[in-house]
Amino acid sequence: MEEALCNWAVIRSLLAIVQWWAFNVTVIIMNKWIFQKLDFKFPLTVSCVHFICSSIGAYVAIKILKIKPLITVDPEDRWKRIFPMSFVFCINIVLGNVSLRYIPVSFMQTIKSFTPATTVILQWLVWRKSFEWRIWASLVPIVGGILLTSMTELSFNMFGFLAALFGCLATSTKTILAESLLHGYKFDSINTVFYMAPFATGILALPALVLEGPGVIVWLNTHPSVFSSLSIVFASGVLAFCLNFSIFYVIHSTTAVTFNVAGNLKVAVAVLISWLIFKNPISGLNAVGCAITLVGCTFYGYVRHMISQQLPGTPRTPRTPRNRTEMIPLVNEKLDDKV
Repeated sequence: MEEALCNWAVIRSLLAIVQWWAFNVTVIIMNKWIFQKLDFKFPLTVSCVHFICSSIGAYVAIKILKIKPLITVDPEDRWKRIFPMSFVFCINIVLGNVSLRYIPVSFMQTIKSFTPATTVILQWLVWRKSFEWRIWASLVPIVGGILLTSMTELSFNMFGFLAALFGCLATSTKTILAESLLHGYKFDSINTVFYMAPFATGILALPALVLEGPGVIVWLNTHPSVFSSLSIVFASGVLAFCLNFSIFYVIHSTTAVTFNVAGNLKVAVAVLISWLIFKNPISGLNAVGCAITLVGCTFYGYVRHMISQQLPGTPRTPRTPRNRTEMIPLVNEKLDDKV
């Protein structure tokens, strides 16, 4: 009986990881397809569509289907705590889509893997937190891999590179702010989207309309297959919301170590599939740099886990708690790997 339960737990973990990979990779590939193949080069509009779909989906899931109970937040806290988080959340997703507009998926995903380093550096510089040597040592392969990948990227674009890099900073800022701004609230991924997506929609709607509205109108009047193309754009928004369910499921079905390893393998899967679809050139050294970065991220996650498991009374490295807000995609830490 115990063996059967153990086998079911393993199967459940594998299914959770596979469906998470499927949703995450599909959203990334669809976004790149929208920008490159459909010639819909409007990342702000795509991000806004995602926020609208997520707002509607979260409302239906919580208020109508009652899949998750609503976590009550004081009206004052919505503006003092949720709104600042939503602003950073919005910037994070937009920068991810902007980077996809200009650089290959493989390069963008590798740059996003720089998030652990930016998180540690921000905590050290701004919040004056100290970290033991194992944490700093684990960042060396991440930084080295990113440098090698950037120097050997055959489709390098400075604007896309900077968008991905600042996206890492936004992800790190969101992770760090969650410790103080969301203290006392135990959000899961669905409740997080329920509160943040409407704010993000309001923040982004006007800039998208002003900066990209005229271009979208021209595209609507000149594109040969408007209906099918718009269907793909809105489908990517629906799948982006479904990704939040998949993240909630995988978090509760795997251990922290398994989740860390699966997150890095997911990046490798996304890189491989994007290369098969878009055929972007990847040099040997570029692939080596990407591999070094992913190995470094896995090692970093292992070090953090080992430090967190130290016995009470043992000196521990200050760290940002892994609360539910960190588990949103859009790495991604790796999790925001939104999209």
